[in-house]
Amino acid sequence: MAVTFSTQTPNLVVADIARSLTFYRDVLGFSVVESVPKEPPFVFVMLMRDKPVVFLNAVSVVREDPAYSKLADNVGQSGVSMYFDVKGVHELYDALKGKVTVVAPLERKFYGITEFNIVDPDGYLITFAERLD
Repeated sequence: MAVTFSTQTPNLVVADIARSLTFYRDVLGFSVVESVPKEPPFVFVMLMRDKPVVFLNAVSVVREDPAYSKLADNVGQSGVSMYFDVKGVHELYDALKGKVTVVAPLERKFYGITEFNIVDPDGYLITFAERLD
């Protein structure tokens, strides 16, 4: 059997999981699919909007896991960013401006994509993009 990849999920280490949950759920419109534990305070939250999924992990728990502990040292500064293909990029930009930190405004790029960039509360860069041709 050949190896195939089926999904990719950002697994973010966050400084304050309640703050990040509020941002992704209440500002960006993601829904909570699963959490650990089931009631706050959470150490893990799985969020989904349409098809994309995002994991949020409390930095305190990540620090204790030998496989992930180094990620606790650079929350939001890892150089990893998230890129979401969306439909309705203009409407999304209008809905978010004034509620988020926009680091690059809505613009049609030379490569044919219309996009904008924001940062989440930990500084993770998020791009929302749409091919409009």
